[in-house]
Amino acid sequence: MAGRIEDYALIGDMQTAALVCRDGTVDWLCLPRFDSHAIFAGLLGTEEHGFWRLGPAHAADAEPPRAARRGYRGDSLILESEWDTPRGTVRVTDFMPPRDGAPQLIRIVEGVSGRVPMRSTLRMRFSYGRVVPWVHKHEGRTVAVAGPDSVWFDTEAETYGKSLTTYSDFTVAPGDRIAFTISWEPSHKEPPALPEPEQSLQATEDFWREWVEHCTYHGPYREAVIRSLITLKALTYAPTGGIVAAPTTSLPEDIGGVRNWDYRYTWLRDAAITLSSLLRTGYREEARAWREWLLRAVAGDPENLQIMYGIAGERELGEAELDWLPGYENSAPVRVGNGAAHQLQLDVYGEVTEALHLGHMTGLARNDYASLLQLKLIRYLERHWDEPDEGIWEVRGPRRHFVHSKVMAWVAVDRTIKLIESGDADGPLERWRELRDDIHRDVCEKGYDKERNTFTQSYGSKELDASLLLIPQMGFLPPDDKRVIGTIEAIQRELSTSDGFILRYPTEGESEGVDGLPGDEGAFLACSFWMADDLAMIGRVDEARKLFEKLLALRNDLGLLAEEWDPRLKRQVGNFPQAFSHVPLIDTALRLTASGAYGG
Repeated sequence: MAGRIEDYALIGDMQTAALVCRDGTVDWLCLPRFDSHAIFAGLLGTEEHGFWRLGPAHAADAEPPRAARRGYRGDSLILESEWDTPRGTVRVTDFMPPRDGAPQLIRIVEGVSGRVPMRSTLRMRFSYGRVVPWVHKHEGRTVAVAGPDSVWFDTEAETYGKSLTTYSDFTVAPGDRIAFTISWEPSHKEPPALPEPEQSLQATEDFWREWVEHCTYHGPYREAVIRSLITLKALTYAPTGGIVAAPTTSLPEDIGGVRNWDYRYTWLRDAAITLSSLLRTGYREEARAWREWLLRAVAGDPENLQIMYGIAGERELGEAELDWLPGYENSAPVRVGNGAAHQLQLDVYGEVTEALHLGHMTGLARNDYASLLQLKLIRYLERHWDEPDEGIWEVRGPRRHFVHSKVMAWVAVDRTIKLIESGDADGPLERWRELRDDIHRDVCEKGYDKERNTFTQSYGSKELDASLLLIPQMGFLPPDDKRVIGTIEAIQRELSTSDGFILRYPTEGESEGVDGLPGDEGAFLACSFWMADDLAMIGRVDEARKLFEKLLALRNDLGLLAEEWDPRLKRQVGNFPQAFSHVPLIDTALRLTASGAYGG
C-alpha cells in the first residue's frame, strides 16, 4: 500500500520526476517525460504495478522500516534518508542528475556505522503497471524491454531474479558506498552509457547550488521560499520551458472519491502565476523560456486559446481511464489526459496577459510577437467576454457567468491598455478604455450582492467563491473598498474550515453541486494563501501572518505541499507537489516581508 501523500519526497531532472516514500520506495516514475507512461505506478495501485524499494532488509511479513531522518542536501533536490537499525546506521542518497544523455535515477547506499544488511527490490512494470517487461542480461548489464522502451539497471552489487522482480542483498559497513542506477533509452537504440554515480552526484549538487544563488529574496521566510522555488524549477520541462501543474495524476482531492485528475500538463493559469513568482525572485531566464513556450504553443491559433497544453505545446490531451489500476487508497477512476483542455475559461486570457505585462514591466527583453499575441487575445475577448464559461475551477457542470472570469477579462484589457500607453504597441485605445469600463460596470452590477455586501461566485448566484479574493490583488478594486472588505469577511464566514483554511466554493456532499461532481474536497491551499494576502492588504497583518504560518506548518517535513488539505483527515490531498500551492506561498512571503508582518 502506498504511503500518505505527505510521506513522499520529490526528486527530478527537470524533464520528469520520481516520488520516494519514507521507507525508501520509489512508487512513481514516468520515463522519459513527466507525461510518459509510468514504469513505477505503485502509487496508484499495489506493488504489482511497479516500485523500487531500497533500504534495510526486513522480514517478508513485516512492514518496511521507515527512515529515522531524511532531508534534502542543502538547497538542492538531492534526498538523503537515514535508517537506524539494531546493527547500525545506513544512509541512502537519491537524485536524478540534470539530463545530459539518458535520464537516470541514481541511489547511493552508504554505511554510517555498524554492519547493516540491505536489500534492493526492483519491480519494473511498464505502461502504468500493465506490462511486464522482458528482463535479461546484456553484456553484464540488466535490461528491461517492452515495446519502445528499455530501462537499464546498473550496480556493482550482486543481483538475482525471482517472481518477475530483480533483487540485490548486500551488507554495508562504515565507508562503503554502493550505487544503483536505472537509465531509460528507446529500445531500438544502443545501450546508454555506463553511469558515473559519484561524478553525477557532484554535478547535481553544483547545479542546484549555482541555481539557488540567483534568488533575490533574503527575507525571514527564505527557507520556505527557496524550497518552493526549487520545486517549481523541478516542475519545469527544461527542453521547452513548459511548467507542469504537478508530476502526478489521479492523487485524489477526496480520498476514495472520483475527483482524480491528470496534472502532468501546462495550465496557462498555473504557468503564468509561476512566471510572476520567478520574475519577482530573480529568475528571468525561466520566465523568458516560459514566454517562448507560450508563443510556440499558441502560435497560429491564438483565438482558440486552450486552458492547458502538453509540455511541448501539444494540443490534444484526450482523457482516458486506466481500469486496471485501483487508484490511490481506492480512489477511482485513475485518469490520464485531461478532458478539460478544451473548456472555455475566460480568466486564462487575463492571467496570460498579466504575465506578459509583468515580464514587460520587469525588463524582460521585448518580443514583438508577444505584444502581437496580447492584442489578438484582447480582440477575442472584445467579442466573447460577456459569454458564460467553465471558470477557473474547470467545473464539469453547466457554464455560468463566473465573476472571477469577468474580473480577469477586465485585467486582460487593462494590462493591454497599459502596454499601448507605454508606446510599445498600437491599438484602439479609446475603444478598449470603454470596454474596460463596460466590464467593470457589468461585474459591479451583476456580480455583487448588495444585501450581503459581497461579490458572488457567478451572476445571480448566492454562492461564494474563493477566487473573489483576487479582486484587490488584480487591482480591480482597491483593498479599502467596502465591497472588497465585505467579500473577504463573507468568505471567512462561509468558506472557512474549522482550521481556518479556505474552501474553493461550497460542495454538496453526495449530490452534484456547482462543479457537476459528487463528493466533497479539502481546503484549497492556494485560496488560503490568497486570504492571507488579502488580510495583509486590508491592514490585518497580524492575522495574515498567523494564517500564513499555519499554512507553512501543513508542509511535509521536506517543505512540500499538495493541492489541498483535508481538515477531517488532517492530511494533504490532491496531486503532489502542486505548483499552484507553492507559487502563492512565495507571493504571500514576499507580501508579508514587504509589510514587515513577520515574527521574530
